[in-house]
Amino acid sequence: MRAILIANPKGGSGKTTLATNLAGYLAKQGQRVVMLDLDQQKSSLDWLSLRAHELPTISGIGSEQEISKGDMEKIDWLVLDSPAGIEGKSLALALKLANKVIVPVQPSVFDMVATRDFINRLVEEKTIKKKKSFIGIVGMRVDPRTRVASTLEQFLLQYDLPIITYLRDTKVYVNAAFNGKSIFDLPFHQAEQELTQWKTLTQWVKS
Repeated sequence: MRAILIANPKGGSGKTTLATNLAGYLAKQGQRVVMLDLDQQKSSLDWLSLRAHELPTISGIGSEQEISKGDMEKIDWLVLDSPAGIEGKSLALALKLANKVIVPVQPSVFDMVATRDFINRLVEEKTIKKKKSFIGIVGMRVDPRTRVASTLEQFLLQYDLPIITYLRDTKVYVNAAFNGKSIFDLPFHQAEQELTQWKTLTQWVKS
């Protein structure tokens, strides 16, 4: 089993959008996928409840206690959607499960400050220091060609971490989520630009 943790201490940073669409991509590839929703709001599990049976199967659980060792042997991928403000023992436990950590960042002063403090704590965690888990950054709701993206990139260059991709601000994600879908469940012409932006992210996840 491989596990991906989506984490950022700030609410509204795009964690659930990343988690649900990543799970959708992996399921589309024929992988056995389980979503672990650690957030009290359980938005990822709500999304799963809307998902039609004919779409690629994604299972959902609300706590790590629901996973047994036997279950782990039957799972290809575990996608962890974490709550805002995750830290301490909760963060350490999530990192023990995760092979990779995706940190979504929006290009605002408040988001960048919160992310800076979080990354500083994250890189001190044992699993990161021992290179058992690897961190990647995703710029959320930003056009990579804009000055805003350049500002975000300059901010992130202070860390020796890969900026995997930028995902633009679009209603495609919202409209898909209303039906329990990811962008990978949509007709190609409806999400062509988004699918292009996701290519480097899916490659990094699987590497």
